[in-house]
Amino acid sequence: MYQPSQKILEKYADVLVNFALGGGEGIKKGETIRLTVYDIAKPFYIELRRAILKAGGNVLSNYLPADEVKINLGKEFYDLADENQLKFFPDKFLRGLVDQIDHSIFIDSETNKFALKKVDLKKIMDASQVFKPFKEWKEEKENKGKFTWTIALYATEAMAKEASLSLKEYWGQIIKACFLDKANPVEEWKKVYKKIGEYKNKLNELKIEKLRVTGPDVDLKINMGEKRKWVGGSGRNVPSFEIFTSPDWRGAEGWAKFNQPLYSYGNLIEGIELEFKDGKVVKAKAEKNEKTLLEMIKADGADKIGEFSLTDKRFSRITKFMGETLYDENAGGPNGNFHIALGSSYHDTFDGDMADKSKEDWKKLGFNDSAIHTDLVSTSPRTVTATLRDGAEKIIYKNGQFCL
Repeated sequence: MYQPSQKILEKYADVLVNFALGGGEGIKKGETIRLTVYDIAKPFYIELRRAILKAGGNVLSNYLPADEVKINLGKEFYDLADENQLKFFPDKFLRGLVDQIDHSIFIDSETNKFALKKVDLKKIMDASQVFKPFKEWKEEKENKGKFTWTIALYATEAMAKEASLSLKEYWGQIIKACFLDKANPVEEWKKVYKKIGEYKNKLNELKIEKLRVTGPDVDLKINMGEKRKWVGGSGRNVPSFEIFTSPDWRGAEGWAKFNQPLYSYGNLIEGIELEFKDGKVVKAKAEKNEKTLLEMIKADGADKIGEFSLTDKRFSRITKFMGETLYDENAGGPNGNFHIALGSSYHDTFDGDMADKSKEDWKKLGFNDSAIHTDLVSTSPRTVTATLRDGAEKIIYKNGQFCL
């Protein structure tokens, strides 16, 4: 079975620890990092742990057994847990954990992409609601500039198979996308993020009030909202080439189709189409597993937009479908990449001080609140036209790239 060389994994760990965390600055000596890795990715766990220790950081390991086809631990929990166990929330432990850590690294390495396929989706959604306070505590700390996180992939046979690639080909996409084929990947990332930053700044200088996305499978209107800004290049996901914002959910009107499959809660959903009215999804359908899509949208806040994102094809080195949102929402290709997320908004898209904002403040500003955040991706042709505050219109995105 193919495995990347130790040198590649060393470079990969260097990117996450000494660049992605800390918003492009890396960790500082004495800081504490929660490291969540599944046992299938043990070689990477070793290199990440070494990188953290060499940088002077403290490691809080969250080393987990992966879901296998024969031993499906994820499904087993929902099969065996009673109502009290499904509602169990270790508040003291998780509150202490959030207080303790400065950063978090999560390595996605699925060994059974359909582990939860036969589980009642309502059970899964209800369980996710139980852990919403944990998510909110981390967001609160992040809003104060005291916590950063990043997510990356470690390829498995199951992931490669679902993308119709060999394990070596799948790893090839990771290596290329993360600049691990370069002598100094961190320097390459700094160059890319500088370019992304230039476009991000140009977008913010435009003072956009509204957006309209048009194309053969979309006609969607979006309101930017009060005190919004475009962000990107933060290191939160590796790789990440997107520039995005969290608009005022109340302004969404129109419809959109999404040509990329969505792997959600152990199910593969294909051919998704949504219609929005007064900011909410009023119609949703899918060519495959529509029932899963409809159940997901029933969750609190899951029928509203939390993110609007565009990827410029000139930045991305991802050339294949990967079956993982982390990569598919950042793919290049001839038409670039567009995605929206149903569910929670990102507070860092607020153009102002986040630290003093209450839940009610975020609500008034039209930032969506939800326990989930589900990205829906399309790579079909589209044009994005901005209406500026002075009433002028400007095409900001066409033919897969920004026009700024």
